[in-house]
Amino acid sequence: MNWLRYLLIFVPIAFVAEFWLHNPLLVFICSCIALIPLAGLLGEATEELAVHTGPQVGGLLNATLGNAAELIIAIVALSQGKIELVKASITGSILGNLLLILGLSLLIGGVRHGIQRFDRQAAGVAASMMTLAVIGLIVPTLFEVLHEIQLGELELFNTQVVDPALDQLSMGVAAILMLIYILSLIFSFQKPERSTSGHSGVDDHSAEEETHTARWSVPFSVGVLTVSTIGIVFLSEFLVGAVEPVVESLGVSELFLGVIIIPLVGNVAEHIVGVQVAAKNKMDLSLAISMGSSLQIALFVAPLLVFVSLLFGPEMTLFFSLFEVATLGLSVLIAALIAVDGESNWLEGAQLLAVYVIVALGFFFIRPEAAEHAMRWLGVG
Repeated sequence: MNWLRYLLIFVPIAFVAEFWLHNPLLVFICSCIALIPLAGLLGEATEELAVHTGPQVGGLLNATLGNAAELIIAIVALSQGKIELVKASITGSILGNLLLILGLSLLIGGVRHGIQRFDRQAAGVAASMMTLAVIGLIVPTLFEVLHEIQLGELELFNTQVVDPALDQLSMGVAAILMLIYILSLIFSFQKPERSTSGHSGVDDHSAEEETHTARWSVPFSVGVLTVSTIGIVFLSEFLVGAVEPVVESLGVSELFLGVIIIPLVGNVAEHIVGVQVAAKNKMDLSLAISMGSSLQIALFVAPLLVFVSLLFGPEMTLFFSLFEVATLGLSVLIAALIAVDGESNWLEGAQLLAVYVIVALGFFFIRPEAAEHAMRWLGVG
């Protein structure tokens, strides 16, 4: 993973593009590339601190800072009023982990090792948790859609509405999802035998591997964590500020950028690790990375952003577009079906990748503005 650090050269290039070249497309591209190694360093510093603090505190650090880069990007977007972009990035992060990364992991691992096995019980718990998380997103969405139909004001892709009942419902659901996430952490701490360091694949070689020892000191780890965080904040400002000009110049929707492009930026390093460990026949760890990251986004990051949005004015709700919640629900369904038997193969990986491509094509061709215009023309909205 050290090769990702070569991409740090794009950090100064992004600053030059922002302050001197004033080219939004160049700013967007350089900021995306520069965020990849910074997010990797942020995750690495968190891992090093986790080694120093021990398994309990370390597990808590990973549980709260595992998606710190994505959280920072989302908070910066909220501060600039880009609520729709934040919601799209949440959707994209979950879809990317469940379909793209899990699909690549199953495909590459299956090609190299044939049938791979993993802890079916742990996968079942993760699948049920993801189902719960999607229900938490679907209920506020259905509530508001029915409310708008009742009022005759339905707008399919406008999820920024003024509805005090929806605000209260979203905050209540967000609190419940965060509570469930905390309970899942307590459960995982009480069940060390279900940890990701246990059984991994058909041939378990975990006993032969060396225990991870800290390579960085605590001050150095904190320093890297601080510098990476500051860099991510600045680059997130550049990235979010360039979204509208890029949308206009490329002719793609903001929804597509939020769902497909931006989520990949903050999690590339973790995604690569997930695929690598699957290639080494460690499917328990690979599933823990892909499904664990999805759970963290759905049960911790998204609910937390609901409360963080109160600091910036317009409140973010858990009201997503119908297309987003439909793709989320179907993605969780197919991931659960694949995980239910405790076995995987390359064909199942190819199936997940096919679903991801289909979903990506759907988001690419959707034009929310055109859809809303058609609704108004038909007299529905």
